[in-house]
Amino acid sequence: MLGELLKWIVPWEFSWSFLVLFVATAWLYVAGSRRLSVPAGRQAAFWTGMVIVYVSLHTYLDYFFEHEFFMHRIQQILLHHLAPLFLIAAYPGTVLRAGLPLAWRVRLRRASHSLAWRIASAVLLNPALVTLAFIALILVWLIPDMQTLAMLDWRIYRFMNWSMMLSGLAYWWLVLDHRPKPPGRMTPGIRVLSPALTMTPQIVAGAIVTFSKADLYPIFEICGRAFTMNVLTGQLIGGVIMWVPAAIIESMGGLLAMRQWLRLSRSGRLPKRPPSVRRVSRPSAPSSPSR
Repeated sequence: MLGELLKWIVPWEFSWSFLVLFVATAWLYVAGSRRLSVPAGRQAAFWTGMVIVYVSLHTYLDYFFEHEFFMHRIQQILLHHLAPLFLIAAYPGTVLRAGLPLAWRVRLRRASHSLAWRIASAVLLNPALVTLAFIALILVWLIPDMQTLAMLDWRIYRFMNWSMMLSGLAYWWLVLDHRPKPPGRMTPGIRVLSPALTMTPQIVAGAIVTFSKADLYPIFEICGRAFTMNVLTGQLIGGVIMWVPAAIIESMGGLLAMRQWLRLSRSGRLPKRPPSVRRVSRPSAPSSPSR
């Protein structure tokens, strides 16, 4: 029994860089949680997201992600949608900063006020750029030639996975921002509508894959499939995964953004519109009587 469990925990492809980054992030969060009072719900969301990331990238399940199309789509949904949503919904920024040594926190605060930091954040966290990247990465890695390259080269494969996760983190960071604009980069209303817009292209792409009558990704046949099932059946399942679960997760993100909008409204933190000025016509002066 223990041997079977260890088989699934041991990574299919070990990565020191991932392990160091994962452990460092977890250590900072634990240290920050000891210095700050973090609600249990936020802690649960953070650790759920961390577990999803680890399972998706550093366990034996990675073998199935690399050898079956619908399993690969599950991995991408977890990395691009679900794990980033949980992590950002935990609002871990202040906790992670609190876990740093004091000298590092001071340097980080100074760096955040520098011109270079402001320019970089303005470009990398531009709402239009982040939203387009979030959509484009879904579609680009679905192109059969790009999928083939990722499956044949482990470096491209890891770049694909990391690009999906980083774009998801950036996107949900903008959508779930708890601040009004400014300093937030999106208005609360746009945050609520954005998931409805970004889910549309992936629903279309999922429908195309679902109803395709040809094997769009023969690379999985070349690499050796993990399951003995009909090729088109596995492709249909993968298309449905892109279609339905992804839309459900984005709808959840939209509801969380709506919750933040209502919270800002109740607390009176939304920008107030200037009162409209009505122009009142002045009565004309009575004409003098004719003599």
